[in-house]
Order: sequence, then structure tokens, then C-alpha cells
Amino acid sequence: MGCCSSKESKRDWNPLEERSCTDIPWLIIFILFCIGMACICGFTIVTGATTRLIYGYDSYGNICGRNNTKIQGVDLSGRNMVDNKYVFFLDPCSIDIINRKMKSISLCVSKCPTTELKTHYDLKQFALNNGSALCTYDISPTRYPGHADRFTKCPKLPVPPSKSVPLSRRCIPADISCYAELAVSFFNLVIDNNIISRVVAGVMASKDIIVGLCALSLVLSLIMMVVIRYISKVMVWIISILTVIGTLGGTGVLWWLYVDHRNALNNNTTSVFGKEVAADNVKALLVYAICATVFTVVLLLVMVFMRKRVSLTISLFHVAGKVFIHIPLLVLQPFWTFLCLMLFWVYWLAVLLLLGLAGSPVKNNSTNLVEYQMSGPARYLVWYHAVGLIWISEFILAFQQMSIAGAVVTYYFTRDKSRLPSTPILSAMLRTLRYHLGTLAKGSFIITMVKIPRLILMYIHSKLKGKENACARCMLKSCVCCLWCLEKCLAYLNQNAYTATAINSTSFCTSARDAFTILVENALRVAAINTVGDFVLFLAKVLIVACTAFASVLALNYHREYTVWVLPLLIICLFAYMVAHCFLSVFENVVDVLFLCFAVDAKYNNGSPGREYFMDKSLMEFVENSKKRGRYKPEDGSGREMKAMAH
Repeated sequence: MGCCSSKESKRDWNPLEERSCTDIPWLIIFILFCIGMACICGFTIVTGATTRLIYGYDSYGNICGRNNTKIQGVDLSGRNMVDNKYVFFLDPCSIDIINRKMKSISLCVSKCPTTELKTHYDLKQFALNNGSALCTYDISPTRYPGHADRFTKCPKLPVPPSKSVPLSRRCIPADISCYAELAVSFFNLVIDNNIISRVVAGVMASKDIIVGLCALSLVLSLIMMVVIRYISKVMVWIISILTVIGTLGGTGVLWWLYVDHRNALNNNTTSVFGKEVAADNVKALLVYAICATVFTVVLLLVMVFMRKRVSLTISLFHVAGKVFIHIPLLVLQPFWTFLCLMLFWVYWLAVLLLLGLAGSPVKNNSTNLVEYQMSGPARYLVWYHAVGLIWISEFILAFQQMSIAGAVVTYYFTRDKSRLPSTPILSAMLRTLRYHLGTLAKGSFIITMVKIPRLILMYIHSKLKGKENACARCMLKSCVCCLWCLEKCLAYLNQNAYTATAINSTSFCTSARDAFTILVENALRVAAINTVGDFVLFLAKVLIVACTAFASVLALNYHREYTVWVLPLLIICLFAYMVAHCFLSVFENVVDVLFLCFAVDAKYNNGSPGREYFMDKSLMEFVENSKKRGRYKPEDGSGREMKAMAH
């Protein structure tokens, strides 16, 4: 199953000719792992955690809405709570953010207070009128106003009005100030609570504007994907020219400053800081000017050397625009992926909460309250669950990449575009489900194995922050950085391996090897696409965010009652960037897949009868121009292939 044990022999690429299941052992491992995840959920259900989560429970081990059994050593346990169906917290804003625990005592009550209760007398009247006692069970409602423990065993005054949220039997405060306190504790900000309240109030009041402007960012992202296709050539060359002007101008300014300061030093017209400081400035300017000159020369040489390859990036952008015209459902891929991730994350969080409630009730001797703890091997289920979060999330993202790759490969290697499937993206998804889930499981597992140690090191660094010495801190950061770089490299290789699998239906290791070989043979083209192309797409993201932010400022400015609209503006800008990133990342994936298809096509075909190109007209023009410049030539007398010269 390892990459080094791949026994598939070296062979030519055969696009879309035959399909077979790939990496079946890894699919079996992944299925068994998912069964293990389901067993964890089953374990929490069997141990009663689901009942405690759905119905709620108090701090003494009583499940609300149920008749409970006595817990040894806990006097207030074993009560009949059939009529008390709601969980009420004495101090609902008392949350331990670090340990993710509610520090407040919780009780089972028959009704949530719908009006503000300001005094203990109000608590007494509420309990007598509604039969809902808001203090601990050992205090009679008639004794609320004068009981000695009323400040610790009764709710914090004033008690805000609350209501039960649908599907949750918890009394949730309706007062926004409570959420402001949570925001302060979460962000650990020392700021006036009134400001937080006004900011949150501004968000709630401007929610319609936020939704409308988020929709605007979605429209702008779609427009940008169309615009890039038609002005890609102009955009790329404008960026290149501005880069050249900027580097030449900066270098020239540095040399001018060096000459000016040196003349001032030689003519004894230095400033009051003295000749020593002036001499240091001259040396520093000389070093900066030399470094800038070297950088500029290298940059210009690279741009001159790669200027012909920039045209390939432009052609790929143009073809990518055509792909979206023929396969419009590609635009919806981020939505489906996001929906799948959200559903899985909700399930994962729910099971994580259930794991926190699983186990046996144990009395905490320091607080005299009940906690649920797991013993034995069950304590380590949370780690298995954490690995599942990473692996399955990566698997879902890999499924999107394979689906996009399959649709683009089908488009590229179909000569007659009128014979394309009616829905190429759905055909690619079904093909992936039928043949290549094992490949996705293996590729996502590799990323998981790199991501886990990086996250562990980051956790260790956060725990030791301020305690470790400089050397240990440097080593930890270096390891985290190296693992991050390795993860990004493997992710890029995985994406191309999925493309190779979509073309040839080979296993992950064989596909990764073949894709790596193609990428190495076209290293400079890869560099051009990943620099020029990514930079153009980054500028497109910035443009979308800037336009959305400008519209946000105008819209919010017309509603002066929102005195604090910094947070709404920040939310809009973040959402705009996320939307732009999702859409343009799909565009970037399409470009990467097209490049690998183009490289394979150019390597194994030469346009002669029987070996016609599959590529688009714009890419064909690029190849013909390359041939005229002598960049392609027959490998030998056999005439087997047209091979790129060593770059």
C-alpha cells in the first residue's frame, strides 16, 4: 500500500480510455475508520450522553423532564423532574472559555422567567405564581428574601428575561448585554461594555445591509471570473510592467540617495547629527542600493527568460473561462463542499459535546457538584475523534478537487465539445464515487499525517508561551514552519495526482509519480503559472473586497443611527474575501488541471495524423509559436514524441 511498492509499469498516458478502481485497500481502511467514528457516536448514545444533551441536566445529575435515580453522595440528586423540563443557569454569562465549561450552577425549572426579576422578593413571587423555583432545591421559595445563602444559591440579580430556544430546553437570556460580556471574555479585550453592546447592536440592526452586500460580493466574484477570461492578457502585462517600473524606480531612488548623501559627506555639509552618523547612512544606502540592484537584475532576467511562458498563463486563463461556459455547474462546487463540511462539522461538534457528557457521574469534592467522566480506554476516544475531523475534512476537500479535475479532463480530452456529457461535473463526481474514493482516502491521509504533528507543536508552543527559552521557541517555530511548507507542497502534489488519476485511472502513487515527472519537465512553466497566475488572482480578490467595502461604507453612511459600524464592515469584508477566495480558488484549480492536461498533450502528441492535439486553439497557437522559436524538436529519429527541451 505504500508509495514505494507501486508495481504499475511505466506507460504512455491514455486519457479517458479505460477506468478501474484505484487504491482499494485504502478505501477499506477509510471505511473502517468511519465505522469507528460512528461507533463513538453509538457509545455516547448508549452511555446516556444523548439524553443529557437533548433534555438537559442540572448540576446534581438530574435529567430535566425525567424521573431520576439517586447518585451516591449527592443529596440533591434522584429527583422527579418530569414537570421541570427546562435548564436554568444561575449566572448564564459565567463561562470558562479556556476549559469550555459553564461555571454557573444549573437547575431544572418548569418555566423560564420572561420578565426581569430585580429582587429576591421577585424570585419568591415568580416561584409561587408559576411553580418554578429559581434557587437551589434545598431552599424553599418562601425563604428566598432572607436566606443566608441567597447570594450563592440563587440567581445573580437582576435576572434577565429569557426564553427556550427551539430544539434546546435551555433558558437563554434575551438581553444582548450578556452576549457582550461573553464577547469580552472570548476576545480578552479590556474595553467598555457599552461600546461592545453598541457594536453588537449595530450588527443586529444592519443585518439586512450585511446580507445584501454579501450577496453583492457573490455577484462580483462571478463577474470577475468572466472578466478575467477576456482581459487576462491586458491584466497580466499591466502587472508585469508595473512591477518592472516599481523595481527600477526604487533602485534608482536608492542610488540617488546614496550619491546625494555621499556628496554631502564629502563637502562637509552634513546635518547636525555629525559625520559619523552620516557615514553610517552612506554605508547603509550603499548596501540597500546594491541589494536592490541585484534583486532588480535577477527579476528582470527572470521576466525576460519567462516572458514567453507568461503567454501560456494567459492562454490557460482564456481556456479556463471557456471551461466555465461549457461546465457552469463548476461554480456551485464551493457551495456543495461548504455544505458538506458544515454538516460534518456540526455532526463532529455534536459528538464532541456528547463525549463531554459520556461516562459515569462523579461528585466533585471541591464544588459538591456532579461531573461526568470516562475511565479506561474510553478516555482516548476524543483523540480518535480529533483525527477524524482532520482526515474526513481533507477527504471532502479532495473529493472536490477530484471532481473538478474529472470534469476539466473530460472537457479537455473531448475533441468534439458537442459530445460532452450533459453535466460533466456530475459525471465526474459519479466516476469518482465509483472508482477513486480509495485514492482520495490515501491522499487525504498523507495530508492528515503532516497536519497532526504541526497542530500538536502549535498547541505545545501556546501552552509554553512565556515559559520556554529563546532556543526552544526558535526550534518549535522552525519545526512548525517546515511542516507547514511540507503540507503545502504535498497538497499541490496531491492535487496534480488527482488530475493524473482522472486522466489515466491509476493509483495514487503512480499518479503522483507521473504528475511529478511532468511538473519537473515543465518547471519554469509551473513557476510562471504559480507566480503570475496566483498574483493576478490575488489582485482580483483584493478588487472584489475593495469594491464591496466601498459599497458598504456608502450603504452604512446613509444610516447614521448605526453609530458603531466597524464590526458590520469587517464582517462584510471578511465574507467578501471568503467568497472571492472560494470562487477564484476553483478558477485556480481549473487552470492547474488544464496545465497538466496541456503538458501531457504537448508531450505525447505533435499534430500529425493519428497524434492530433486535444488542446484549444489558443493553446495550439502557443505551441506553434514555440515550434517556430525552436523550443520543441523531435526527440530522435523514431518520431515517437515531440519533447520539450531541458529548461
